[in-house]
Amino acid sequence: MADDELEAIRQQRMAELQSKHGDSSNDQQGQQEAKQRETEMRNSILAQVLDQSARARLSNLALVKPEKAKAVENYLIQMARMGQLGGKISETGLIDILEKVSQQTEKKTTVKFNRRKVMDSDDEDDD
Repeated sequence: MADDELEAIRQQRMAELQSKHGDSSNDQQGQQEAKQRETEMRNSILAQVLDQSARARLSNLALVKPEKAKAVENYLIQMARMGQLGGKISETGLIDILEKVSQQTEKKTTVKFNRRKVMDSDDEDDD
């Protein structure tokens, strides 16, 4: 009798674990689909606001510096949503935007020298 109860508990626990695991894969799939929809939406907005040469330049930038390309994309999408863009942006317009973003995200490189003190005989007491 105890074996039957134990087996029932095992089966119930196994069913719970399988249902939880199944739910997590569904959540993961849902997140992946949401991410894909967001990417498609971004691409459609960028296709509307950039001409062909500007899109090509932005995609080349994304290969070399993905963070900077993402920042420029976010900037363009924000401007498009606010209605600040009047027509399609040409390659020269994109270059101007790239320069603005570069100035904002410019990192200052500093070099600091840590000089190590050489053993100085004056510091030591000779016995």
